[in-house]
Amino acid sequence: MQEEFENCITTMLKIIGENPQREGLLKTPKRVFKAYEFLSSGYYQDVKEILNNALFESSNNEMVLVRDIEFYSLCEHHLLPFFGRVHVAYIPDKKVVGLSKIPRLVEVFARRLQIQEQLTEQIAEALMENVGAKGVGVVIEARHMCVEMRGVQKANSTTSTSALRGIFLKNQKTREEFFSLINSPKQVRF
Repeated sequence: MQEEFENCITTMLKIIGENPQREGLLKTPKRVFKAYEFLSSGYYQDVKEILNNALFESSNNEMVLVRDIEFYSLCEHHLLPFFGRVHVAYIPDKKVVGLSKIPRLVEVFARRLQIQEQLTEQIAEALMENVGAKGVGVVIEARHMCVEMRGVQKANSTTSTSALRGIFLKNQKTREEFFSLINSPKQVRF
């Protein structure tokens, strides 16, 4: 499989007019294989395994928010990067999930060929299904290189998507609290 991939990269280099034998490109097929192996590693991770090993009994029934989770992904239409921040909140129902598992969940889906809309939905659905939350809110703000580097070439434009489930969808006050928290300035000082 690796050899096939590397052969494809060599062919691509030839097609665009490059010489795959020149010094700077000799190891490029191997490097690109390793990069894509990492960038697509989410296909080989199990969401249930990541989340279910970190569920803990809790009497908390208030919003838990992890915001400003950095992510990097590849657009499935052009194989170009898109990147930004994810804000994830949920209302527990007798169980909380380890805080480090939320960024790991984001990475599982970000490290697949994606569109931002789908990424947002997948994170929300996975939390609802595997944590048993009363509700989930996910917002993603991202920059897309397929918009900035090619096509319309609009640098620094951002795309925002949201997915709301359960109480976040049904209860206006919960929804307002979520959006207020993710839009407020950070107060944490170390």
